[in-house]
Amino acid sequence: MTIKTNLKDSILTVTLNRPDSLNAFNPQLMDDLTDAFLDAATNSEVKVLILTGEGRAFSAGADLAAMGRPSDPPKHGLAGMLDAIVDFPKPFLLAVNGIGVGIGATLCGLADLTYIAETARLRCPFSALGLTAEAGSTHSFPQLMGRQKANWFLLSAEWMTAAECVQSGLALEMLPGDELLIRVNEQAAKLAALPSSSVMKTKALMTGPHKEQLKAHIIKENEGLAELTGAPANREAITAFLEKREPNFAGME
Repeated sequence: MTIKTNLKDSILTVTLNRPDSLNAFNPQLMDDLTDAFLDAATNSEVKVLILTGEGRAFSAGADLAAMGRPSDPPKHGLAGMLDAIVDFPKPFLLAVNGIGVGIGATLCGLADLTYIAETARLRCPFSALGLTAEAGSTHSFPQLMGRQKANWFLLSAEWMTAAECVQSGLALEMLPGDELLIRVNEQAAKLAALPSSSVMKTKALMTGPHKEQLKAHIIKENEGLAELTGAPANREAITAFLEKREPNFAGME
């Protein structure tokens, strides 16, 4: 399985479980994570969902090595996964246990609360891949971080440390790695002890005014990704990655 789930005391912990690939997202992982969110949304035993990663990474983003391989059509795909997360009605806590790249970083913009290990780092490499941002980050990141910091993070493809993530508002707290899940579970337990109807109504009131804007941004981002995927800059970036060299974008738009 590409994910592991554990339900205890009304808290569902979902763990990305492709540690050998640094929990990179392939179509199966997207489908499995989507099903986990959809099931938890309607399961009355689940009051809070925690998402984290197995091993030393949270997620290295899209599985570039899997691109181009023949596979069955995805059940949900990226669009379905993002819809399930955006529409999730219960508290969604993110425990970023290690590096987060691409979707491994932009998911921070969709979580209700993000906690990060002090050794973790985040990167949005979209420009360096000849692509554009995703997961609604062009909407959520400016809200969380302010326009200037969001501009640099999304445009530059540079790393942000855990401390910078907290300072910018992308994460709420930074913790030692061995204390991360302990703290996140403590916070989740506080939420799970409250009336679900109250917590869910408050979340709906806070997210409601922004949800349609967020979904509109996701649609536009996905259109941009489709437009740029396979273009010369993206092909060069993928080839360079597979050949373990720096890309050369000279002469490319």
